[in-house]
Amino acid sequence: MTYILGIESSCDETAAAIVKDGSIVISNKIATQIAQHAEFGGVVPELAAREHLKNIDIVVNSALKEANLSLTEISAISVTNGPGLMPALLVGINYAKGLAIAKNLPLIGVNHFFGHIYSAFLDNELHILQDAENFPMLALVVSGGHSSLLLIEKDGTAKVIGATIDDAAGEALDKAAKLLDLGYPGGPIIERLSAQGDKKKYQFPRPLTGAGGKAVSKENRYNFSFSGIKTALLYHAKDLKLANDGENLSETEKLDTVASYQEAVIDVLDKKLFLAVKDFKAKSVVLCGGVACNNILRQRISKSAIKHKVRAYLAEKKYCTDNAAMIAGLGFHYLHKKELSDWQLDAYSRLPQISKVPFI
Repeated sequence: MTYILGIESSCDETAAAIVKDGSIVISNKIATQIAQHAEFGGVVPELAAREHLKNIDIVVNSALKEANLSLTEISAISVTNGPGLMPALLVGINYAKGLAIAKNLPLIGVNHFFGHIYSAFLDNELHILQDAENFPMLALVVSGGHSSLLLIEKDGTAKVIGATIDDAAGEALDKAAKLLDLGYPGGPIIERLSAQGDKKKYQFPRPLTGAGGKAVSKENRYNFSFSGIKTALLYHAKDLKLANDGENLSETEKLDTVASYQEAVIDVLDKKLFLAVKDFKAKSVVLCGGVACNNILRQRISKSAIKHKVRAYLAEKKYCTDNAAMIAGLGFHYLHKKELSDWQLDAYSRLPQISKVPFI
């Protein structure tokens, strides 16, 4: 049996987890910072780093206690080293280095983006990766920092075929909530309010989908753009306010607005994913990342997968938001291949070029 301790601190969640044999989650502890960042309407990197410093030792010890294991029983320590917020990443990396040196344990730097994709295979779902009938596989990673499409072949070769050219989907939802003064984090609030609104009431644009009658350029065929939807929301809110003689949006107008806005974001994600499915003859799709918690998105992707006759693997909600279980699980594959990090392991903020995934 191989137990990996995973540490995650790429943004505003301080997390630690222990995963056995790459898939079985023994413990998964998270200290959230939502309350600390709520007054700013977004994550403040320096504040996030300070909170990580306060919480990381507590969270790691809590994960060990829940797993009923000691560090002497841990096989390796894996830690997110990018992409993410540099001050936040450095807290987790330096803590992991210190622990690895003190206990003479292998150190493994893990790509957070790969971690999100791998989250769909936790809890005894590794058989998905061993089934050749699932490939080519398309992973849609949707979060505050990512709106990306990764094409994965059965030999593990991979490439990003689509990414956001401006705002990510999660960022667009958070900024919409801030614009409408709904609170933070925006995604869950918009989802909750949308259930009470009419998603067909207002028509927001679907950028880079050809929906407006404008042909999509070849280079943007699988790319995403959400800044236009956000700008449309700004003008929409101003127009409604003018129509109300300067008064704020009524409750009905606000509910219909967020429902229509969310529908536009989800529609773009769905259209882009299944356009790629058709073009690349994909056999399965993966939905992961923080926005993958959204029930409407999950239902839409599942329904479209049935329509296109492909398999859909949706990461469990508890593994969609930032967590360390995905980092620990992925670390198992690096350890198995003896692809370890040295003590010069450093953080990086942007997603590097991808040619292969580590879990196949």
